[in-house]
Amino acid sequence: MKRKALADLIVWKNDRERKPMVLKGARQVGKTWLMRHLGENYYKDFVYFNFDEEDELNSIFETNKNPHRIIELLSLVAGKKIEPEETLIILDEIQECPDALNSLKYFKEKANDYHVISAGSLLGTLLARPKSYPVGMVNLLNLGPLSFEEFLEATDPTLYQYYDSIEKEQKIEDIFHTRLLEAYDNYLIIGGMPECVSSWLKYKDPSRVSKIQGELVEIYENDFSKHGGRVNSGRILMVFRSIVSQLAKPNEKFMYGVVRKGGRARDFEEAIEWLVSAGMLNRVYNVSKPEHPLAAFDKLDHFKLFMFDTGLLKHMSGLDNSAILLKSDYQFKGPLTENFVLQQLVGQFTLEPRYYSHRNTEIDFLIQRANEIIPVEVKGGEDKSAPSFKNFVKERNPKHAIRFSKRGYIKNGNITNMPLYLAGKVKELL
Repeated sequence: MKRKALADLIVWKNDRERKPMVLKGARQVGKTWLMRHLGENYYKDFVYFNFDEEDELNSIFETNKNPHRIIELLSLVAGKKIEPEETLIILDEIQECPDALNSLKYFKEKANDYHVISAGSLLGTLLARPKSYPVGMVNLLNLGPLSFEEFLEATDPTLYQYYDSIEKEQKIEDIFHTRLLEAYDNYLIIGGMPECVSSWLKYKDPSRVSKIQGELVEIYENDFSKHGGRVNSGRILMVFRSIVSQLAKPNEKFMYGVVRKGGRARDFEEAIEWLVSAGMLNRVYNVSKPEHPLAAFDKLDHFKLFMFDTGLLKHMSGLDNSAILLKSDYQFKGPLTENFVLQQLVGQFTLEPRYYSHRNTEIDFLIQRANEIIPVEVKGGEDKSAPSFKNFVKERNPKHAIRFSKRGYIKNGNITNMPLYLAGKVKELL
C-alpha cells in the first residue's frame, strides 16, 4: 500500500536543514512499515532498533550523550557499520526510552549528517508534556490511517487513476460517480487501518475485517491501563467508550454528563487531552465568530470529538454493513459521514477545521485557507436542504462554500456541491 507520507519523508531525506524525524500517530497506523520501507528503498542500508523488544538498548542512551559514541555502540549491536548520509537509523517505540528521545537533540547539534527517524505508540502523550522531548530540535510528522485516496489506490488502482485526474469543477461521468460512491461506502465499513485494508484486499471478507477492528479496539483499551501514566486510565476508557453516544446526540457537542452522570470537566479534561494527544480522537472546537483567524475565537469548553478512523467508529457503533450498502436512511448516518469528512480534511490545511453553532445556525465545519473562511455542510445522502447553511452563505457571502453529499460535482452560485469521495481533494480543487 502506498502512503502519501512517504513523499514527505523523501523531502526530509534530501533537506540540508533536516533534523531527526519523529513520526507521531496512533498504534497500528503503519509507522514501522513506513520507516522500514523508507530504509529499504531510499537508502543504501538501514538499521532497526525497537526499545519495546530490546530493553538493553536503553543503557546505551542512559550512559552516553555523545552521538558519535552512540553510533559506535549501535553499530556493534546491529553488526554493521552505520554510515553518515547512507544508513537510515530507525528507533522504534522510542517512548519506552526517554533518554533516546532526548538524545535526538545531540544528533541535531553534533551529528546531523546521520539520518535518524523515530516513532512510538502513544508518543503524542509524551510530546504533549513540557520538557519531555527536544523542542525545536526534531522534525515532526503525523501519520494517520489510510485516507480514502490511499484506500482507493490500494483497492482499485484503475478507478484511482480516474479519481486522481479529477480537476476543478470537472463533470464526473455517472459510471465513475457510481463506482466512487461504492468505494466510499466500502471505506465507511473497512476504514483506513492498514491491517483491515490488507485483509480486505486478500480475502474480501467483511467478517474478517470486523474481527480485526474488534481486536484493534481491544488493543487500544488495554493501552490505556498500560500507558495512562498519571492520567486515570478508567476515565480515559470511559471517554473513549462514550464517543458513539456523544456523536449520536442531536447536538454532537461533547457532554461530560454523557460519560458519567454528574460528570464535570475537571473529571475528564485530562483523559480527553490524553486521547487527543495519542492520536485516538480528533477534536473540533466551536468558534464564537466564523472569522479569520479562527483560532482566536475558539470556545475551549465547546467542542466535538471524533474517532481517528471511520471504520473503527462504524464498528464501535454496532452498525450493520447492510444499512450502509443498501443506501437506507439509517441511524448514525450523519455522525459517521461527518467523521469521514473530518478524517479526510485533517492535515490538508495549516489550521485544523472548526465548527460554528450559534442560536439557529449550525455549520458542520469551517476551513481556514489563508485569510479566507470556507463553510462546509455535510450530508450523508443526496438531500441538499440545509436552510441554516444557505442562510449563512447568503448573509456572509463567502468566496467558497462547500456542501458534501452523494450528489454530483456541481457549482451553484457560490455553493459547490462536492461528492463525499472528494473530501480528500478539497485543497487541490479549490
